[in-house]
Amino acid sequence: MREKPFPTKSLRDTSGPVVAREKDVFKAAAINALLTRPIAILPGKVSDPIRPFALGLWNDIRCLLKPEISVSTLRKAIGAYVYSRSYQVAIARPGSVRHDVNGAPVASVSHADRLDAQQKYESLRTGDGSRNTKAASPLARPTSLSKAGMIRGVDTKE
Repeated sequence: MREKPFPTKSLRDTSGPVVAREKDVFKAAAINALLTRPIAILPGKVSDPIRPFALGLWNDIRCLLKPEISVSTLRKAIGAYVYSRSYQVAIARPGSVRHDVNGAPVASVSHADRLDAQQKYESLRTGDGSRNTKAASPLARPTSLSKAGMIRGVDTKE
């Protein structure tokens, strides 16, 4: 049987903006509902572009948080948006550009961030197992790490 091509090939070959779907607009509206004013970087309707956030944008958004809303609520809402498939594809696209809170372009997405987004996308895509074509490595073994070992990246149980 012929092996399928690397799944993120479509991320590299497709150009142009990633457009918002209904789910993305819903997540964007949830974020804007927590703020004193809507932010322009988020899509307002289906087919608006998904724009990668500028590095450090959290500080600008946090300043707009309504006083009665907790910071953790905002963090969770933004996390749901930025860890979505659409957002990861927008970061992974060649030539993608980061934007400020007003939606203005500020800097190109780094090669390292682009590769990281491709890996996150692949993880999201295969997370349910329905499209996973790779078998688990027979050499992979579960390790039990202590809390300190997890922080340091050391297996303390060997």
